[in-house]
Amino acid sequence: MFKWLAAIVGFAIRGFSGAILGFFLGSFIDNFGSGGSKTVFSDFTRQQVSPADFELHLLSLCSLVIRADGTISQRELDYVRQYFVGAYGKEKANAIFRKFNEINKKHEISAQRICAILNQRTRYEVRLQLLHFLFGIAQADGSVSKPEINKIREIAGYLKVAIRDFESIMAMFIKSADNAYKILEIDKSATNDELKKAYRTMAKKYHPDRVNTQNEAIKKGAEEKFKEVQRAYEDIQKERGLS
Repeated sequence: MFKWLAAIVGFAIRGFSGAILGFFLGSFIDNFGSGGSKTVFSDFTRQQVSPADFELHLLSLCSLVIRADGTISQRELDYVRQYFVGAYGKEKANAIFRKFNEINKKHEISAQRICAILNQRTRYEVRLQLLHFLFGIAQADGSVSKPEINKIREIAGYLKVAIRDFESIMAMFIKSADNAYKILEIDKSATNDELKKAYRTMAKKYHPDRVNTQNEAIKKGAEEKFKEVQRAYEDIQKERGLS
């Protein structure tokens, strides 16, 4: 098979790293040449991706965010890999990451088209957690740049996410004096009763049980989001001297 020949040539030129690159490139060529094999490119061309390929859509959006500021950060790439290893296990994560490498080399990925498919096949709660994950990637190199925020905001629009929900998630990654209030989607002038009502609403909206997905990465994101909602409520309680 071509992938093994490419791996040998790669090793001769660049050592171990060259062998890995050669193997991945050879695998792609092998798949491309076999009529029965699906590639990441044919999936998007035909737009006949099954719900089981959710990770493919997720990683496509990841690549758009990573490239948003004109640089490809190794920390952001590592974040994606570590996250998926923790969520899926090493073997499955490696397979997913190979797809990610293929996607990252393709410049014609359409966020609008991907999101249109996701809108049809995922619940609103899942799309909220997807945004949470994308912000996590953007922050992996230490800060969230304005181009990354703009790209995630664009994706949020395609995913039909409400502006206040987007700002609530963004507040978890971009700190400001009234972050806790933004997370709970209320104004700082809200009464204590309005605070309690907002917390119940947000806790219900972001409870992991409402995500209802088999995707482990999104489930983990839901748990993190739920904890942030609880933390925001507790911070405001302390600020106001409430028990």
